[in-house]
Amino acid sequence: MRRITSPANERFRAVVQLAHSARERKKQGVSVIEGVHLCEAFLEQHGRPREVWVGESAGEHGEVTRLLARIDELRADRITDAMFEQITQLAHGVAVAFVVDTPRPPLPPVIDSDTVYLDRIQDPGNVGSILRTCAAVGVRRVFASPHTAFLWSPKVLRAAMGAHFALELHEEQPWQRIAGRLEVRVAATTIDATRSIYEADLSAPRLWVFGNEGAGVAADILAGPVDRLAIPQRRGVESLNVGVAAALCLYEQARQRGLPDLLGGHASAAPRLNHPA
Repeated sequence: MRRITSPANERFRAVVQLAHSARERKKQGVSVIEGVHLCEAFLEQHGRPREVWVGESAGEHGEVTRLLARIDELRADRITDAMFEQITQLAHGVAVAFVVDTPRPPLPPVIDSDTVYLDRIQDPGNVGSILRTCAAVGVRRVFASPHTAFLWSPKVLRAAMGAHFALELHEEQPWQRIAGRLEVRVAATTIDATRSIYEADLSAPRLWVFGNEGAGVAADILAGPVDRLAIPQRRGVESLNVGVAAALCLYEQARQRGLPDLLGGHASAAPRLNHPA
């Protein structure tokens, strides 16, 4: 590994800027991922990173050593722990970080499989939680509207715990661009819905829209053909957190389909519901 000890080093100054500037990351089309788990997940799905940065305390860490052995043709940069503190946004963690090309899959010409659309969800924790649920239930494609939290921000990456690398993520996608490609039904939870997610037939592929934490799903989306569904709860209770609501919807969808992939093929198929969706 190359050893860098001066904070004035140009390469080091550049990675510090990337770590703390969303604008710079977007401009260069890169992301900074931290920790052994996320770095391993990236290697599994996408291969070699652009850069590897290792704090001196992690140099002999067993998991880091094994990680670096998988990319031994790439020269990592080893820096002091004090310098790594200028990169990291983790309070406690193994001092290893990758700079990677942010995956940018092409838009599909048609949308005919299970999909999620994030409509102006601003909290990174909520976004990461929904991505994690999508990966868990096998919904592989996620679109994010303009003004949704940056999917590849450090906070979203931490909240999603590696889910990014099992998904196809499309950012800054206006609803009009998505609506014109749809060959599946659209569903959203709304306060005026008269039918619950447990009464609807969710067996067919669909696109779920999950809306802004305060305003909910945008009016222009709801003005189109949308199945309005409810998550039952007691009267007088505030609406559920959007991350929780998304998990309930996506797991009910998976439950109705029998969960065979989720449970190793041992689940019996759930009964089909007769309610039109």
